[in-house]
Order: sequence, then structure tokens, then C-alpha cells
Amino acid sequence: MAKKDDKKEKKIILERVYNVPLRKKYQRAPRWKRTNRAVSALREFVMKHMKATEIKLGKYANTELWKHGIRNPPHHIKVNCQKDEEGLVKVELVGAPKEKPKEEPKKPKKKEEKSEDVEIDVKDALGGEDTEKKQIKDNKAEKAKKIEKEEIKELKKQPKTQAPKQAPIPKKVDKHPTAPMQKG
Repeated sequence: MAKKDDKKEKKIILERVYNVPLRKKYQRAPRWKRTNRAVSALREFVMKHMKATEIKLGKYANTELWKHGIRNPPHHIKVNCQKDEEGLVKVELVGAPKEKPKEEPKKPKKKEEKSEDVEIDVKDALGGEDTEKKQIKDNKAEKAKKIEKEEIKELKKQPKTQAPKQAPIPKKVDKHPTAPMQKG
């Protein structure tokens, strides 16, 4: 039964666009919690102005809030709020694309798949251009592998060189007396 309820579109009672200020709220939080505070400030603002108890943030509004990480949320955000019959408010970024219901992809017919496989086999049997190109690529790849192996062998043959050790730096000794000098 839940699936039938989900398929029915809920009637929108109220729709408004708000430019929500976030800066004053998130500046009270430490830097590593600022975007979290901005999200809660957005929720509080929408609860107050739309008189709602349940709020759903949209994907694009959420990504806009988190775009610069947890420390740097935007100073304000422009959102579109839609309240339905049940009191649920959906908050989405202004200008965000509307989501369409997902359709099941159509499966191609099996007959078409067989005909494509046959065409590929015919090209291979006739020695088409595809096989020649593959052979050329394989030859180039083999040559590149041989060159890499030779370079590795040469590097292994070279003696390992180490940087010469530097003489230890002498410790600095204070020549100043620990007590002030007395005149006398």
C-alpha cells in the first residue's frame, strides 16, 4: 500500500521563495562546525516561516551548503519551499532541475544482439581493419614493455650512491656569566 501512496502526487498548498541569511547563526559556532550550524539555521528559518514540523532538504540545496566544506558555508542561500497537504516542506535550491520519476530501461531484443555479434565475427574472419589496428597496437605495447625492462636493468646495475656525511655541528656554549657582574 505504501507504494500506491508514493505514486500519487501530493497537492502543494503553499510555495514560496526565500533568501535565507545564514551568517549570523553560523558565526556563533566554531569553525569546524559552521556548515552543520548553517544547515540547522536553514531548517529553523523554514520551520518558522512555513509553519512546518517536518522538513526535507533537497539534494542541490545540500550540495550548495557543503560546496566549500565544513568551515566555509555560504553567507545566504536562495531556496524554493513547497508545503504539501500533510505539512511536509521540501526545500530546494532556486533554479535546480526538477527530478523526474525514474523509468525502467527498455531491454533490447535478443535478435538484434545476435546480428551484431555475427557482423563482428564476419569482420574478424575477413581480416578487416580492426584486426590490423589491434596487431599494430599490440606490437607497440610489446616494444614499450621491452624498453621499460631494459631501463630497469640499467638502473639496477648502477651503484647506489649516498650523500657524504657532514661533520657534526659543534654545540654552542654560552660565554656569558649566569650572574650579573659586581663592581668593586
